[in-house]
This record gives sequence, C-alpha cells and structure tokens, in this order.
Amino acid sequence: MIRRFLDADSIGRPQFIAGALLLAYLMQCAWLIRAETIHGFLPESDHALCIYDGLEQWKGGAIAGTPEALHAEAVTVTGLPSAGRAGHLRVRDGYDVDRSPFYYLIAGAPVLAQPKALVADSPLGQVWEAAPYLFFGVMLGASLWYVSRRLYGNAGGYIALTLYCFSPGMILGTAGTESFGEMSGVWGVFGIVFTGIAVAHTLYAPREVILWNSRRILLLGLSVALAAGTQFSLGLVAAVVLPIMLWVAPVRPRAVIAIWAAAIAVGAVFLGGFYFFRFGIFWEAMRRARWIDLEPRAFGMMASYSQTLKTMTAYSPALMWALPVSLIAYLGWRRARYFGNSAPLLMAVLMFFMAVGSPDFSGQGFHLATLVFFFVFVAGVFADLVETRQGFFVIVGVSGLLAAAGLRNVTELLRLR
Repeated sequence: MIRRFLDADSIGRPQFIAGALLLAYLMQCAWLIRAETIHGFLPESDHALCIYDGLEQWKGGAIAGTPEALHAEAVTVTGLPSAGRAGHLRVRDGYDVDRSPFYYLIAGAPVLAQPKALVADSPLGQVWEAAPYLFFGVMLGASLWYVSRRLYGNAGGYIALTLYCFSPGMILGTAGTESFGEMSGVWGVFGIVFTGIAVAHTLYAPREVILWNSRRILLLGLSVALAAGTQFSLGLVAAVVLPIMLWVAPVRPRAVIAIWAAAIAVGAVFLGGFYFFRFGIFWEAMRRARWIDLEPRAFGMMASYSQTLKTMTAYSPALMWALPVSLIAYLGWRRARYFGNSAPLLMAVLMFFMAVGSPDFSGQGFHLATLVFFFVFVAGVFADLVETRQGFFVIVGVSGLLAAAGLRNVTELLRLR
C-alpha cells in the first residue's frame, strides 16, 4: 500500500491532499504533546513501567509482561493497582493477560535510541518518545484513506481521512499521555479485515493460491501480530475475518481456508518473535492470555451502552452527526446496501459490542476500532449520496460538517497553550 501511495507515477492531487491532511493530524498530535509537557502531564505509571520493562527486554533482560519482569512480580505480590486511568496492568501468575511484550518493546524503543542531545522532559523529547505511536497513527490514517478511496473514489477517501484526522479520539490515541499504545492494534485490526478481503478477491483469478498471494499472506500475518501483540482480545478479529473472506470468495472455500491458516501461522511466528522466541515463556503467556475479554452482564446494562456511546461522541462528534444520516440512507436505499458498505458496518457493530462487553478493560482499542470502521462506512454512504441528483447539497452539508470538526479541534487544542 505504501509503495503505491508513494509511487512517483501515481502521485497527484489526491495524494497531496491526503498528505496535507495527515500533516495536519501530525501537527495536532505534536501540539497536544507539547501542551501536556508544558503543563506537566506525565505518562501514567503503567506506561512508565512499560517503558522500563521494554528497555530491559531490548537490553537482553527479562521478557516484558512475564514473571521475569520485576514489576509483574511486584503487582502480583502486593495486589496494589497502579495509578492508571482505569485500574492497572492485569496480571495472572506473573503474566500480563492483556498484552504481549510488543506493547512494552514499542514503549521502550525510543528511549533506547534517544539521542543524548534530547532532553527527555522537553517537548521535543516527548515527541521523540511518542514517535512509534505517531508512526502508527499516520499509517492507520494512510491505510484508511487508501482503502476508502479504492472502495468509494476520491470523495470517500477525503471524507474518511478528514473524519480521522480531526477526531479527538484518534489524536488522543496517538499523543495522549493516558492512552498510549492503542493505535498499533487498531491498525492491525484494520489490516486484518481489508487485507483479508483483498486476498479473497484475488481468488477469482486462476493462479496458484499460496505462492501468488505470499506477499498478502505476509501482510495479513503481520496485521494479526500487530492486533494480538498490542491487545490479545483484538486478535480475535482474525477469526472473524475468515467468514468474511468466505463471503467474498465462496467459489474457492479451500483456498480461502489455506490462505487464512497460512496467515495465522505467520502471525504466530511474529508473535513468538515478540517473546524473542523463548517458546516456553511464549506458551505459558498464550495459555494465560485473555483472548475473550467480555463481561456478559454488561450487555444487559444500559449504563454500558450509554458509556460506550458517550466515549464515541467525545472521540468523534462529527461522526455522531453523520452516522444517523448514513444509517437511514443505508437502510432505506437499496443502492447503498452492497458489500463495500456492509462489511465495514458489520465490523463497526461488532467492535461496538466488544467495547460494550469490556467495561473493565482500561484500553481503548475496541472504541478506536469502532470509530475507524464507522469512518469507512460513513464515507461510503456519503460518496454514494454525492452521486445523486442532490449531490451538490450533500457536498455542501458534509463539507460544512468536516470544516466544523476541524475548526473545533484546532480551537480546543489552542486552548491548551
């Protein structure tokens, strides 16, 4: 995807506009980091522990998130929560049940490579420490634009990317001191779904199943590793994508299953690499991992739904204005009910219910994934509406909404000076 995005023969106005939007997104993230540094907002204690353990593993020490790591033993013995936003790192028998060492390695990597000239508690030093998260945020935005543009044309790509770049939740997910580390998992989930769909589409061509799709299988496996490595429960999307792939290519079910199994194997190898291929520890960690993190009682409590909706509204007010219109158009207009709109809607609804059913988990992976898939869905429906006789009014309306979202974001960020 990135090679095509940067291909000199394909660079034109759409690429420049997408690049400008992503630059605006980066500037907002940098401004937030600067404001947090100036006002003394330090990363939560859980994140500080992640940085420490990640550094130790990079230096050849204990595998992060396992009994070898000192902080895991301390939490297990004392039972005391850290000062995190919604509890603490959940540990079972000394193993982090929610995240693999990848989460810790990413946190520690910038500190390991930080130039001596950079002052750690300066704005520039904080931006350096957030560099991996900025990378994942930009890559997720670029992937969102690329997929939406391929599905719905330029209009769909611009709408999806603008919603993303001026979403407070996406900026906080990348640069907020209380929500570090979620974007890699969301990017992995996005990659699982749309790479799986792309692979399934290729099966209509009479080519070798595995060899021809080797690059896509590698990309799909990497996406699985990113999702599961960041948050084990996000890795369940790998199971969900199989029926979607079969839906896309029902004519070759054996080929679909073979490709999916190969990608899962590749993902498992990457996941093992996060444990530095210490397979004994890897096996024990997988046994204790919380792959299904749902509280059944939450589905019967209105408070769970209202809290999830409240979070989504705070994370993207513009989406919550556009979503009802999109749903009405989708349900009442047959033209809008095709696979390109139905698949992201299905995934958004699934991620929404996963967020509702995980009220005790301190991460925001499911909330952010819900928003990303809704961005694609809304972009698809509005791109269809633009092509109708009332297209001019649709363009004016959606442009006003997106402009208001951008202005609101910039205004709120400027208040943090």
